[in-house]
Amino acid sequence: MENIKVVIWGFGAMGKGMADMLVTKKGVTITGICDLHPDMVGNSAFKFMESKQGTHPEVLVSNDIESLLDRNNCDVVLLATDSYTKKAFPKMKMILEKGINVISTAEEMAYPKAQEPELAEQLNNIARENNVTVLGTGINPGFIMDLLVVALTGVMSDVTHIEANRVNSLSPFGPAVMEEQGVGITVDEFNHGVETDTLAGHVGFSESILMIADAIGVKLDKFEQQMKPIVTNIDRKSKYGEALKGNVAGVNMTGQGIIDNKVFINMKHPQQIEPEMEGTHTGDYITIKGTPDVNMAITPEIDGGIGTIAMCVNMIPHVLNSKPGLKTMIDLPVPRAILGDMRDLLDT
Repeated sequence: MENIKVVIWGFGAMGKGMADMLVTKKGVTITGICDLHPDMVGNSAFKFMESKQGTHPEVLVSNDIESLLDRNNCDVVLLATDSYTKKAFPKMKMILEKGINVISTAEEMAYPKAQEPELAEQLNNIARENNVTVLGTGINPGFIMDLLVVALTGVMSDVTHIEANRVNSLSPFGPAVMEEQGVGITVDEFNHGVETDTLAGHVGFSESILMIADAIGVKLDKFEQQMKPIVTNIDRKSKYGEALKGNVAGVNMTGQGIIDNKVFINMKHPQQIEPEMEGTHTGDYITIKGTPDVNMAITPEIDGGIGTIAMCVNMIPHVLNSKPGLKTMIDLPVPRAILGDMRDLLDT
């Protein structure tokens, strides 16, 4: 059986990480990488990666995605370019219409019907018409504050309240995430961004909350979210972001799924660059009230960068095995690390 053939579209922090992970795996080959950065185009991808090429075929970074979308030379595209379904839609449509599967890191794609139900339906129809699958996933949304919560309710006979709290570091993520979180801007600029709805903050609360609600069969009356700046008292710098003393190092996001004027799902998500520099310890915490109560704590946090990269790569066989259409993480088998040959997990 031939190796699974993968194209990576977007060669930033996440795209490079996926490439590094893929070259260590059995049964999979990177057949193309697309990025528009002029310093990358035409160069060997391995020039920008941590992994050595070894026996892997040479891969040159291209700025022409059309030339890479050949279904005979590509089984799946890992799309790491956008956070929003609307922005990623034209790219996904192009891939799907070529008869190629796609896994997107766009946060809204974790449960796109939450904010873009019409585009979600279009993606589902396009994928089915072309006999392929499209999935959005990542560490969060995609796992920590939604899929893991859903899985934990599987041991319960009744659920009365859910709280998910992720205290994490933004340091592994690239420039796009830094901009979305307001890293480095002033407090006044942050507040203006919130007032004018031009600052994204964490993208994914509505997706995670609706995914949980749909999975366990409850109907929410409304969804709310809030965002406040995390101001640094010292200068901080990560690989892709910098915040000077008195400026914004990250964002404290909170969100609620409400039933009968009561919070049924509560989410807290403070995230910032280099949190340890001011004594903040990261962690993932889930508390579910019901029969029986369930409490889970992971400290420190599951690394957001590695986690997102691994989720996308580890879901490749499940996407290839899936029935055609738009899928979410509650539709597919449980994600797991793949230590053997990826082809062994394929149905055909």
